[in-house]
Amino acid sequence: MNTTLKIFLSLMILNLSVGLAQDTQQIQLAPKVARLVVTDLLEGDQAKLEVKLLDQQVTLLKDKIKVLDSIAGKKDVIISNYEEILGKKDNQLNLSSELSKKLQTDLKKQKAKTKLFQMGSGVFAVAGILLLL
Repeated sequence: MNTTLKIFLSLMILNLSVGLAQDTQQIQLAPKVARLVVTDLLEGDQAKLEVKLLDQQVTLLKDKIKVLDSIAGKKDVIISNYEEILGKKDNQLNLSSELSKKLQTDLKKQKAKTKLFQMGSGVFAVAGILLLL
């Protein structure tokens, strides 16, 4: 509490009379009771301030939790995207391997055909020479 309020309350204790702005009657309190009232008022103001600060801290913590939940959710989405990418890459790798094997077998078949044609043309050339003779 600020000092001016404390001084004002102390003066009220010394006068031992508490008056309300709208009320014309004055209430007389014993000095001991007046001190207790002022003490309770000061403690009440401090408690209100503490509650306000605690509410602000709770709000801040709730905001932090929301941010962390958002980060965790985005992390899960990123992980699932990476898993999907890895699955697609595995499928591409398998397809590439299958195509490579197919190309190798096709190449072997083509080489075999080429050798047969070469041997066949050699046989035809020999047969043609023999027929000419």
